[in-house]
Amino acid sequence: MKTFLGILDVIGYGTTVVVVIAFLAGIYRWIAGISPALWRLGKGLADRKIAVFADGDDFNSIRDLLIDSNLFKGKNISQITKNEIKKAGQYSLFLAHWKSISSHLDGILSEKKDGTALLIYAPQEEGFIPKEDIARINQHRNVIVVNFRGRLLNDIMISLITTSYER
Repeated sequence: MKTFLGILDVIGYGTTVVVVIAFLAGIYRWIAGISPALWRLGKGLADRKIAVFADGDDFNSIRDLLIDSNLFKGKNISQITKNEIKKAGQYSLFLAHWKSISSHLDGILSEKKDGTALLIYAPQEEGFIPKEDIARINQHRNVIVVNFRGRLLNDIMISLITTSYER
């Protein structure tokens, strides 16, 4: 009977070692998978500059939305007018209100780099984006068309994570 209990004791130690190793491997894999995304998000929230292409009240409304979320600093949000589109090249995230930029879409798309995210806020009550403009927008990477304000914040967060990676 003692040898049987001794065998069970050895099996118990062996399975304990396997469980501990699996637990530590799981923690390592979780940290290795999550920490790069959290690092990019933190870096994006702290450092990234947002160029907002919107006029007057539309700009103030978008800026207030971003600041009221307590995720963005006011100093990181800048208004870009239709005469300053060339200035936008230094920003890493473009946020455009469709009603304000519809006639300047080509200029904004030409200033946008591949690694720059462009979010176009186009509320449906202001009208739909014409199909030919949608086709031009679809030719570029990292461009999102958003219809709802709540969705806008979510898409900004995702864009900050996915476009902030630098080699």
